[in-house]
Amino acid sequence: MRHVDAVLDRLLHLHPKSIDLSLERIARLLVRLGRPERRLAPVVHVAGTNGKGSVIAYLRAILEAAGQVVHVYTSPHLVRFAERIRIAGRLIEDDALAALLEECEQANAGQPITFFEITTAAAMLAFARRDADFALLETGLGGRLDATNVVTRPRLAAITPIALDHQQFLGETLAEIAAEKAAIIKPGVPCVVGRQPPEAAAVIARRAAAVGAPTLALGTDWSVRADEAGFGYRSGATSRALPTPSLPGPHQIDNAGVAVACIEQLAAGGVRVPDAAVAAGLAAADWPGRLQRLATGALACLAGPGIELWLDGGHNPAAGVALAASVRALWDGDPVRLVVGMMNTKDVAGFLEPLAPVAASLDAVAIPGQANALPPAAVAAAAAAHGIPARVAPDVPGAIAYHAARGEPAQRMLICGSLYLAGAVLVLNRTPPRD
Repeated sequence: MRHVDAVLDRLLHLHPKSIDLSLERIARLLVRLGRPERRLAPVVHVAGTNGKGSVIAYLRAILEAAGQVVHVYTSPHLVRFAERIRIAGRLIEDDALAALLEECEQANAGQPITFFEITTAAAMLAFARRDADFALLETGLGGRLDATNVVTRPRLAAITPIALDHQQFLGETLAEIAAEKAAIIKPGVPCVVGRQPPEAAAVIARRAAAVGAPTLALGTDWSVRADEAGFGYRSGATSRALPTPSLPGPHQIDNAGVAVACIEQLAAGGVRVPDAAVAAGLAAADWPGRLQRLATGALACLAGPGIELWLDGGHNPAAGVALAASVRALWDGDPVRLVVGMMNTKDVAGFLEPLAPVAASLDAVAIPGQANALPPAAVAAAAAAHGIPARVAPDVPGAIAYHAARGEPAQRMLICGSLYLAGAVLVLNRTPPRD
């Protein structure tokens, strides 16, 4: 076991629960570390249910194209933990990560603290020690009690689409979930708001009004529209013609729009971001596991020339809707063969329902290494209930090999249902995280 893996394993056992939302434990640790959260570069804080990581990927690419130095904190990782922490644009090195984690472990002195809390503290400590122009922070779960919400004065906040997910922690209704996520809105700090259900939009507006935070919402203050050349972005009297975002799917137009609206707000505060940098960043952003084509690698070789492999980590009903829309838009609605594995905390029926009209078949698989994965038989039963021809496969390679051996006409196979599954697939395909 690598040194950093041994440290990470120890940190997993500092609290009996993997999720226990609170700010008390991380606040205590940050005091012992000298309050690094107060010494961060200007923060862009992003919350939401879907699209957070994509927005941050666009923001990072645009700012770096403009010559800015950017730290980034995201979660979860797909292949290795270091993906969560980028320092000045590069993934943190394992030796540096291990040293930071051990420093936080020592400062914590054996007190109960969750894995996400102590690793968030480590990221903030790393960011505080290296000058940068911006720090992009993605919430882990919710917002109000998320460990990243110790930042009391970000430069900008953004809220991506809110949907039903993690109800056991955030509330059973869209309004309750929105209230948790809208708590990242701070007094006087502008907030860019992506496309929202009416119930969520109302909650966000009330929170912003209560704390005196100006909001810039899609459909009210800015808009996007896809066209043959890419998409148009309009804000007030200003309009931009922008290239097609690098990440595939119609929903990425909205995510790119959130990023552009954020850039406009930063520019209004004096940050120089040329139009060319905006276009270059949108065209170059990279975010693995989100409608990612697996054109090379071990699984791609197993599939052979007859199967086009795609991978997506979407796992809630809203993600199912977005994936179905992507199938229709990108592939003219040609049915896809699904390979699905999900966690037992997710709404498998709600995820599969929108995909049923575009699914030719479904192979249900277990998620490697996940004790709380939904049994494949349950996934297959949910698919069959929606009229999708379904079978249980031994694993992802087995599902691919089954269809490759049948000599079926050229087809597309979409592996989806969980970010944990996406990470396992990248490992199986021997796809390294991109630095």
